Amino acid sequence: MKIAITGKGGVGKTFISSVLARLFEKSGYKVIAVDADPNTTLACALGIEEEVIPISKMNDLIEERTGAKPNSYGSVFKLNPKVDDIVDKFAYKKGNIYLLVMGTVEKGGSGCVCPASVLLRRLLQHLILKRDEVVILDMEAGIEHLGRRTTQNVDLMIVVVEPSKKSFLTAKRIKKLANDIGVNNLVVIVNKAKDEDMELLKDIIEKDIGLPVIGFIPYDEEVLKSDFLGKPVDLNSKSAKEVEKIFNYILKLKQIS
Repeated sequence: MKIAITGKGGVGKTFISSVLARLFEKSGYKVIAVDADPNTTLACALGIEEEVIPISKMNDLIEERTGAKPNSYGSVFKLNPKVDDIVDKFAYKKGNIYLLVMGTVEKGGSGCVCPASVLLRRLLQHLILKRDEVVILDMEAGIEHLGRRTTQNVDLMIVVVEPSKKSFLTAKRIKKLANDIGVNNLVVIVNKAKDEDMELLKDIIEKDIGLPVIGFIPYDEEVLKSDFLGKPVDLNSKSAKEVEKIFNYILKLKQIS
């Protein structure tokens, strides 16, 4: 399965992405975990302690594959660079989880079509369309990735929300833009939820946003503590156990498909 985790900034996308990746690995799957957020923190959440270099900063790789130096204005470069060996050569491995950190194009004025962005887009397309492994995409906050169609062919798009109006508005925009590009397999996870609010939140989301809620994750001090210490969340914590229920739901979807 190819799963994209999206939503407003700060709602817990990386926490959910990392726990799902670990649960898939624990169940015997090879997992490609993709940190597609410019604020790269998935390595820390997975317990990868070595310094991680984003693909967007691998200048020699970008030049080798596209034929042009990064940030070279007006240059001619390949729009279909070779990417099928990047996982094996450049991913950071933790057990049977292979982490790719995309990074972002940081030079002002370079625009969307430059050697680095072409390589990143091509790599994402390859991961979604050509790989047999489980691919979990921890997307950038908000809706920009939908405008670039980078998540167009995923099997499942999980929109993470927290109990706030801003989060619900972002989810509504994500749904509209996803539907515009033909992505209709969207579901919602509510993070940082209180038990007494769950039924109300479910009713609001399913009626107002029009998406099914597949799980609630409680506010959990253990998550904050793990984040502060820079360690993966304990899979036996109450929040991770709720993610495990969502994981089991996803497995059933895979079996049905």
